[in-house]
Amino acid sequence: MYGYFDYNQPLFRPPSEAQSLIFQITLGCSHNNCTFCGMYKMKNFALRKVDEVAAEIAAIPAPHRARVQRIFLADGDALVYPQAGLVAILDLLAENFPALTRVAAYASPNSLTTKSVENLRLLREKKLRILYFGLESADDATLKLVNKGFDSAQMLAECEKAKAAQIKLSVTAILGLAGRQRSHEHALATAEWVNALSPEYFSLLTMFRRHNDAHFELIAQLSNGEVMEEAVEIVRNLHPHKTILRSNHVSNLFNLAGSYPKDREQIIAQAEMALVEAKRHPNWYTLVPDYEETHF
Repeated sequence: MYGYFDYNQPLFRPPSEAQSLIFQITLGCSHNNCTFCGMYKMKNFALRKVDEVAAEIAAIPAPHRARVQRIFLADGDALVYPQAGLVAILDLLAENFPALTRVAAYASPNSLTTKSVENLRLLREKKLRILYFGLESADDATLKLVNKGFDSAQMLAECEKAKAAQIKLSVTAILGLAGRQRSHEHALATAEWVNALSPEYFSLLTMFRRHNDAHFELIAQLSNGEVMEEAVEIVRNLHPHKTILRSNHVSNLFNLAGSYPKDREQIIAQAEMALVEAKRHPNWYTLVPDYEETHF
């Protein structure tokens, strides 16, 4: 969107941050050991200096800065940035972008361990209003398989800190992550975890190949139909207090959208109807998804 400085590629951001100005305050991911994830394997994790970010801000003409309303902090889990430096960066953004309404970032469970509730409250006061959190699964056996580094209870406790600080959470889980071995356990545990937290947003994407072939050797990959069955099982068991559901990633086999609890029955009916229709095409139903991203 903006061409005033060069990014350290590859650059990733959530779909909802498509119109946001992006600053890379970290490079790569502080964990970077999840078997399923090929996003940052080519990068060594590093913190960028506050002065570097300040120089990038200064490179943007003042009239353009005046129009920026949203900013996304990259890379993989910018929340891990040390508190004093992160506060300094947020202060710089507030000073230089007068129309700024919201700052967002990816957050890993590791990065949340570096922040207390008081730390997070201060960051929210400085306009860090939403964190994108990759749960992936709440089935502990699956989390161990993918080398997430945290179990489901630990991740719930860390996310509850963000909730206590009134920072919005957008949580993502991955259909097909557990393979056939633990598909049922993965679906049920993930739904139960979301019910316990009631994040503002919950999104589903589907396991696909992107520089992560080693993970596919660990699982028996689900067919198209089995992926849909897993999605149906999740939405049938979801009953969070107040959560917006999205299943519209390019990897997904069908789209779901709605708000819990208001649209719960509609979402379930939509998913079940899609499953019934899919079963009318047995050749497709039993086919293993082949969606792949070869680029970094």
